[in-house]
Amino acid sequence: MPGPLAKWLSRHRDPTNFWLHMIGIPGSFVAPPILIIRGQWLIAAGMFAAGYATQFIGHLVEGNRSGEEELVRKLVAHTRLRE
Repeated sequence: MPGPLAKWLSRHRDPTNFWLHMIGIPGSFVAPPILIIRGQWLIAAGMFAAGYATQFIGHLVEGNRSGEEELVRKLVAHTRLRE
């Protein structure tokens, strides 16, 4: 079974998707905590949303689903099976 990095790289082969993630990930997870500490809540929220949007655009370019979408689909399917 491939490791997490190998699995991630296999889902981000298109160079555009890869580089959109290289911009979007820090925009979503690095900048917002720093901005929150500095009291810039609105800018932090905007950076988080813009970073995620950038990553979702990358998955549209690649033609696959994001990890978050896959997780939600699995949870919904699991919930439906239990009904």
